[in-house]
Amino acid sequence: MNAADIQERKTEGRPICAITCYDYPTARWVDAAGIELILVGDSVGTYVLGYASEKEVTLNDITHHLRAVCRGATSSYILADLPYGTCDSPESALANAKTLIDAGADGVKLEGFKPEVVSRLAAAGIDVCAHLGLLPQIHEKKALQARNADTALTLVQQSIEMEQAGAWCLVLELIPEEVAKAVSLKLTIPTIGIGAGRYTDGQVLILLDALGFHAFDFRHNHRFVDVETPATAALQAYASAVRDRTFPGTENTRHLPADELSLFTQTLAQSAPPA
Repeated sequence: MNAADIQERKTEGRPICAITCYDYPTARWVDAAGIELILVGDSVGTYVLGYASEKEVTLNDITHHLRAVCRGATSSYILADLPYGTCDSPESALANAKTLIDAGADGVKLEGFKPEVVSRLAAAGIDVCAHLGLLPQIHEKKALQARNADTALTLVQQSIEMEQAGAWCLVLELIPEEVAKAVSLKLTIPTIGIGAGRYTDGQVLILLDALGFHAFDFRHNHRFVDVETPATAALQAYASAVRDRTFPGTENTRHLPADELSLFTQTLAQSAPPA
């Protein structure tokens, strides 16, 4: 899967499916499910690494998880986030984007209205996905953006300018459905929504949200399965089996062949220190 394949889906009116994941086993699941796009997002900080915010995520963090995802996914397009502070200038963005590309990313995503940065990366032949609306790296309060006519029109104009600067894709996060629809109709590049309603060209969710890995939920999310409850029950069953010594059982053990066991026992007895 490449950027042209995903662009073709917009052109033909076929929805684009994207998911955020951070490791080898879940990347294998995503790839096997035929999902077009994987985002190795800076949400890894708060979802996996225990950071207080996305601002703490480093380029090394993203690179580490990106490499794991690349080992698991062989057909999905892999997009990697440029973390907070790594794309403040076109020069730093280019150097850091090259690090992610060298680690296996097909393209990079950056947050905020930065047409000059997008232009520099695109000129260097790097696929750039823009990200407008809620910006997790910047907005401490995770609240709806573009909530009035003025801010909505600004977002539409910024979206157009990001496409003109060379972005091949645009993530729209937590904005009114009407605004996301207007942007999607204005642009020729694909739009991927999260909390942006039904009319973007594609949707993205965080895998741990979609699979119910935790108790909390969000309005924009749908838990397609509840992993947390059976997983917790299974771990409780494991702990009980260890404590009451029903695990491991005979079916989980291996033994020395009889002749080797005899030799081992005799030799061990002869080498044992006197009582």
